[in-house]
Amino acid sequence: MNWQNRLDDLRATYHVPGASLAILADGEIHEFASGVLHRGTGVEATPDSVYLLGSIAKVYTATLVMTLVDEGKLDLDAPVVSILPEFATADPEATKTITPRQLLSHTSGLTCDFMYDGGRGDDCLANYVQAAKGVAMDCPPGVAVSYSGVGYVTLGRIVEVLTGQTWDQALKERVFQPLGLTHSMTLPEEALSFRAAMSHLGEPGAYPDPAPAWDLIPRAAGPGARVIASAGDIVRLAKMHLDGGAGVLKPETVAAMQRREVDVPDKWTVSADGWGLGWTLYDWDGRFGYGHDGAAVGQYAYLRVIPDANIAIALTTNGGGARQLYSALFRELFDELAGVKMPEPFEPAEQPPTVDIGKFAGTYKREGVLITVTEDAHVSYEFVDGMAELAPTIEADMVPISETVWAADGAGPSFSEGYMPVVFAELDGHDYCYIGMRAAPKVSSSS
Repeated sequence: MNWQNRLDDLRATYHVPGASLAILADGEIHEFASGVLHRGTGVEATPDSVYLLGSIAKVYTATLVMTLVDEGKLDLDAPVVSILPEFATADPEATKTITPRQLLSHTSGLTCDFMYDGGRGDDCLANYVQAAKGVAMDCPPGVAVSYSGVGYVTLGRIVEVLTGQTWDQALKERVFQPLGLTHSMTLPEEALSFRAAMSHLGEPGAYPDPAPAWDLIPRAAGPGARVIASAGDIVRLAKMHLDGGAGVLKPETVAAMQRREVDVPDKWTVSADGWGLGWTLYDWDGRFGYGHDGAAVGQYAYLRVIPDANIAIALTTNGGGARQLYSALFRELFDELAGVKMPEPFEPAEQPPTVDIGKFAGTYKREGVLITVTEDAHVSYEFVDGMAELAPTIEADMVPISETVWAADGAGPSFSEGYMPVVFAELDGHDYCYIGMRAAPKVSSSS
């Protein structure tokens, strides 16, 4: 199949302004681009264009952390406080037990949406870790998976303490340079030397407009949310993992990163069945895979790897129906290149089951987010506290998939096929609502 034509056609169908695609197959990397980097300037997207990768940065940080494990500088099961005495949480007992392994696998209980600007200086991660001390946890450590940005910033700070370098510099010297990743960086000013994609924001069903700012993420969020790279460089990182570490990591370390640490209740937001050390893990009709998704306020990126076929695919986009583009394009790619059938889109059946949502109705709260579920199956997802005004409140009606899994309509382009998974779970005797892979504990029941 002519993948350039399919990228062009599907990008236009889903109103994505610009996109880049990289495919590792048969040992070679093939790179494609389509559309424009900026609808205001009309600058053309090219294969060497760089995009904000959002949370795919976590794979880079996990890889970096594991280089320290290989060198004997870091024990994944030692308490974080033994490395960072200043580390603390809102729960003194949890503070004593949280480990780097739990940070890597999102099982620490630390929350995600704590936005704190630690400044532009080299002390930004230290400032962030200090500021996060009193932030409420999503759940107790070791109880369940809950996607955690705070955890990855903490990992970045661990890297700094153990290397004596900034996270940015350590990543360059330990990962970028050995792999020849010439189109990968961490700081906005570094992107000025390259063709950089502009973020775009808008309503589904039409081309979005350029965002008011290129990047809304503070430097301190870097270890979990900001690597800037070309699609080709993302695949080169994946190739290192496929090649058993390629001199950057030991083969047994690469294998450990892909080993399942925890199952996930929400198997749809990022297509994950479980989590390893940094990687999201997939079971696609019996075929094992790993990868990660990333969202950076108007830019979306996707990485998928099928090791038994030696295939890795990365897609970078700058807005619009990015999730729909990913789903349609990757479905065709994996079917043709690897004979892999990706899961069907997340959406309710034509005749959904009859389920009483009554016992789940109520209010759920985690740092930065308030979720309200009503007895008539409506969900409100509101950003509050430090996240207030980051994005409009999501108001959606829900349709049951099963007793504990519901599909909320009209959630926007970053969710699977336009439906937002809402998953209810009882963990350690407490009720939680999962949206976006983040566990929010129930704070009150519907009256």
